[in-house]
Amino acid sequence: MATVIPTPPITTLPVAGSSDRFPVRRVYCVGRNYAAHAREMGGDPTREPPFFFMKPADALQVVPEGQTVEHPYPPKTQNYHFEIELVVALAKGGKNIPVEQALDHVFGYAVGLDMTRRDLQDEAKQLRRSWELGKAADFSGPVGPLHPASTVGHPAKGAISLFVDGAVRQKADLSDMIWSVAEQIAYLSSYFELAPGDVIFAGTPEGVGAVTQGQVMTGAIEGLGEIKLRVV
Repeated sequence: MATVIPTPPITTLPVAGSSDRFPVRRVYCVGRNYAAHAREMGGDPTREPPFFFMKPADALQVVPEGQTVEHPYPPKTQNYHFEIELVVALAKGGKNIPVEQALDHVFGYAVGLDMTRRDLQDEAKQLRRSWELGKAADFSGPVGPLHPASTVGHPAKGAISLFVDGAVRQKADLSDMIWSVAEQIAYLSSYFELAPGDVIFAGTPEGVGAVTQGQVMTGAIEGLGEIKLRVV
């Protein structure tokens, strides 16, 4: 089929231990999914219904295993924040997926960061505007290799942490999530028809904060390795 402009490239993520790639369709992100983070952002840590926002697929930045990649500091912000997150990649989709069957739709898991222009997000909150300018910057979703669920299972507990220049800034356990991965998938599927290639950023623990040019961020999740980025 001829196209009137060159076809944009498809964003893909590496699969750990393989030369295969995972093509990305949509990127959903859940907000305030750890109680302590909800409190530090001025929210209610109770199990009120989760809320989601989206990033464009091409905002993901691939971080190969064992490498330190350069992460560009975006324009129009003076307060650029890190948020370490579990990333979930779906191999199957559907509507109204039961919680009990939700994990059957998962291909694998990775370490990721939801990088945020916090000053722009805060302004959007005050003006009751959408969050895209704060959340959807170029390269705002660094992601490491995907580890297939067939290899690592479905991590429901394990340390999740973020270091800046070697100092710990975020540290929690996956079991601290308010809404589990299965519950997030089930809830999302009641609003959207999910599909293979969809990716979910499953929320961040407390301790989010700013980085500046020259600093090195290291994010890790037990059993999924780590990603390392230098802000440039």
